[in-house]
Amino acid sequence: MKIVGIDSSGLVASVAVVEDDTVIAEYSVNFKKTHSQTLLPMLDQVSEMIDLDRSTIDAIAVAAGPGSFTGLRIGSATAKGLAEALNVPIVPIPTVDGLAYNMYGTASLVCPLMDARREQTYTGIYEFNRVKDVYIMKSLMEQCAVPVDEVIEVLNGMDRDVVFLGDGVPVFYDKLEAGLKVSHSYAPAFMNRQRAASIATLAFSYIAEGKTQTAAEHAPVYLRLSQAEREQLEKENS
Repeated sequence: MKIVGIDSSGLVASVAVVEDDTVIAEYSVNFKKTHSQTLLPMLDQVSEMIDLDRSTIDAIAVAAGPGSFTGLRIGSATAKGLAEALNVPIVPIPTVDGLAYNMYGTASLVCPLMDARREQTYTGIYEFNRVKDVYIMKSLMEQCAVPVDEVIEVLNGMDRDVVFLGDGVPVFYDKLEAGLKVSHSYAPAFMNRQRAASIATLAFSYIAEGKTQTAAEHAPVYLRLSQAEREQLEKENS
């Protein structure tokens, strides 16, 4: 089975092609360009480099949210366009789950932190449990948008070693160091941001569980209102 992965939920734009247990190609950029400028050209370049026959693609996996509202819309539109053109399903992967999957097999708890602005983080808490010869990722706290202080409190209560990753780490580093009472560490550079290969790889288990959508059914998951929606609501309530 061949899956194309797309992640434009944060500052990183990433596309990948994964076939069975092999990452055939992955292209990630973490630079000051909008995803509308980079995502499709990146996919075209990857396709050209590996002579990708798009008729062999079985599914499109996409980071479905939460994350940057603009980035999610771009990723969603790209996935929907490809899925419709190729007549294949979309596999919507929760963004925080995909980020946590970078740490596959670790004995520590995994806590992704994405900067959600307004003093909040998109986060979750995960662990990997070994079943025979593979590790199964389990969510101990499903992805949510909360103040980082709440995450620190929950982790202190779990009293286990934890590894952090995501673009929220440098934003909340001082609070983490001041508030955490448990042993903790930070993921290295090559695995601490969104990766489309993780999205595509995690999609295999989602497909096995029947967690797919048609292009028409797919929509991003924002978890909270956009700034424009919040301002409109404030006006209506004032």
